[in-house]
Amino acid sequence: MAFARLHSRIFARQFASAADNHGKGDPTVLWRNLYLFVGIPATLLGLLNCYLSEQEHVKQEFIPYEHLRIRNKRFPWGDGQRSLFHNPHTNALPTGYEDE
Repeated sequence: MAFARLHSRIFARQFASAADNHGKGDPTVLWRNLYLFVGIPATLLGLLNCYLSEQEHVKQEFIPYEHLRIRNKRFPWGDGQRSLFHNPHTNALPTGYEDE
């Protein structure tokens, strides 16, 4: 029984040490290179795609549909027509865009 435990410890140690020194080098170098040469360029390409798609964005014309922008109750701040996160360039009031 003691021989089996000793044998399993020796075998496990040799197996673990063999996996550790496989001759491939430091694994942190692989992940650093993946980050530098794959991760950063992929992020920059995503940013470029987002920027270019925003440049061709055209604001839709305002059509005063009756079912949109219904105000049954005024907002409790300002003049009561603008939401809390109102953007005058993208959010229309019931009468139209503010910058037109």
